[in-house]
Amino acid sequence: MAPPSSAQWLLQIVWLLLLAIPIACVAWTVTHEEVFREPREFCAERSRSARSLPARKFFYLFTCEYCFSHYVTIFFLIVTRYRLLLDDWRGYLIAFFALVAVANVYMSSFGRLRQEVKSEKLEAKKKEKELEAPAVVPAASLSTAAAVPREARELTRTGTD
Repeated sequence: MAPPSSAQWLLQIVWLLLLAIPIACVAWTVTHEEVFREPREFCAERSRSARSLPARKFFYLFTCEYCFSHYVTIFFLIVTRYRLLLDDWRGYLIAFFALVAVANVYMSSFGRLRQEVKSEKLEAKKKEKELEAPAVVPAASLSTAAAVPREARELTRTGTD
């Protein structure tokens, strides 16, 4: 199936929304997931310690999902020949920035969703621990609790005297 021409603007929008999904998936996986942790840590270290500016920038792009999504987008544009709005080189340029933008919206949404899920899991674990733990009252609290009624009794005695 060939990419849609500029006359098929609705189909172009569908392609934009769908093509941004694998771009976001690849960029997120390389820059965040455990499977690429070691190469990402190597690149992060090199981006801080490389002597030349181009080397630092090159290694940095593997640690930033926004930066990396640009390169993934270039790959997908070459493979699919997708153009947006115009059928010449300007269509590639517009498609490039549109795909990067949509892919980054997807990645931001996914990141927030993962953060919410992680926080809910931590909250659930905390509640589980609270329910499993026996109700142990520290000794200091017991002596304080015993002292309160005594003080209350003394107050009532002095009030009646």
